[in-house]
Amino acid sequence: MVRHAFADTLTIMLARVFLTLFCLACAVGARAEPILVFAAASTKAPLDELAAAFMEQGGAEVVISYAGSSALARQIEHGAPADLFLSANVDWVEYLDLKGRLDPERRFDLASNSLVLVTQASSAQDSRLQDIPVFLGEGRLAMAFVEAVPAGIYGKAALTSLGYWNVLKDRVVETDSVRAALALVALGEARLGLVYATDAIAEPRVAVFATIPQQTHADIRYVLAQVVGADPRASAFAAFLISPDGQEIFAAHGFLPAQES
Repeated sequence: MVRHAFADTLTIMLARVFLTLFCLACAVGARAEPILVFAAASTKAPLDELAAAFMEQGGAEVVISYAGSSALARQIEHGAPADLFLSANVDWVEYLDLKGRLDPERRFDLASNSLVLVTQASSAQDSRLQDIPVFLGEGRLAMAFVEAVPAGIYGKAALTSLGYWNVLKDRVVETDSVRAALALVALGEARLGLVYATDAIAEPRVAVFATIPQQTHADIRYVLAQVVGADPRASAFAAFLISPDGQEIFAAHGFLPAQES
């Protein structure tokens, strides 16, 4: 009798343990995955702040992958599980549209920017655009890929318009993102870098050498698009980005309103 009672008690205890483990497993399995955003490298400062603010206000967890817009678009094209895509130009958004990867009803112009040439802060001096070749000398000009990454595309167009591209192209070092070009200047591995004005603000080791006139390149447009099959909660984060509060954070980091693009 005692032996049977002990066995029954042990069975009940084991059943409770297994039930508890099963419930925990179900809870972990049911836990929602975070919203995944693929975003242009130049948007890191405001997006990190916006994601944190969104979650603090009770929104879903947001995970952001930063890189050049071209690299991110290719990943989405090949099935990467992004929910939102924030590109630094409209071309890569239209590319994914043609591939059927984006929701045509969920696309927004989010912000704008401007281009500057930067140098190490320790090398800063009063300068003008016409001083570029002399200042650069035998040094290197860091730019994002000029045929693929938006900052590089805008930059090549600007230097071509200004009549400098053929003079400088042999001195150009291309990188996979505008932030990588910025880093080369900050580390002293490139004498000049062509980056967004917001990048110059974000990196204290560089200083603006010259501002690129807006009319020398296409309008810089940051376009936000929702990927087909995205988590429905992604719409809430997109709405937060385009809200007055979201736009205020972009402005605080030096971005321009989309309507000025």
